[in-house]
Parts: sequence; C-alpha cells; structure tokens
Amino acid sequence: MTERIFPPISPVTPTPRVTPTERRTVPKPGTTGDFQKILETKLGTELKISAHAQKRMAERGISLSPQEMAGIRDAVHKAQVKGCKESLVVLDQVALVVSVENRTVITAVDARSLKENVFTNIDSAVFVQ
Repeated sequence: MTERIFPPISPVTPTPRVTPTERRTVPKPGTTGDFQKILETKLGTELKISAHAQKRMAERGISLSPQEMAGIRDAVHKAQVKGCKESLVVLDQVALVVSVENRTVITAVDARSLKENVFTNIDSAVFVQ
C-alpha cells in the first residue's frame, strides 16, 4: 500500500478584497465642520469656578459681570492655544489663577490684596481689556 489518504477538502468561499480607499468611512450629513468648533461643542466652553475660588470671591466681595466672564473665557482660550497650563488672568480690579487645562478658576484676588501676594505655579499671564 503506497497510496496516501487525504481528508476531503471543504469548499472555501473567497473573501472579497477591499482596497484602502473603500475602507474609508463616509461622514454623516451634518458632522463635517471645523475641528475647533466640534471640539468646543464636545468639551464645552464653560468656565468653572472652584469651591475655593467661590469662597475667596465671597470673602473679598468680588463679583464678575457677564462681560468680564466672557473676557476671562477668551483669555483662557488664548492661553490654551499657546499651550499654557496654569495662567494668571488679570482684569481691572481682580486677578484670577486659572487652570487652563480644566478651564477652572482656582482662586481670586482683589486689587487691594494684589500688592501683598506672590503668584506661584503659573506659566503665563493674560491681561483682559
């Protein structure tokens, strides 16, 4: 006996070949747009105020108008574009230490106390008009 026995071969269905251009997904209508706008929509552009900052603002009688809050948001955005992490945001009568990465006000200092304070652990300063 010199014959070899082979198991039966099952029929194989060939898989269709897909070219790299066919693999690309087609964007859904309404999802295309400027990356920055989409990012801001997803992450939110709202500025948070930490409990510590709220306490300091109450102690020092600091209140911020909607226009000042808009200026602070713009300042934080500018600092974020430059790659800053912790920034001192200076308004007319108030200075704020802001975590740019978290978009959170860490502390607030009024004009009277500015002369007495040393700001540490900041990598930038932004002046708001």
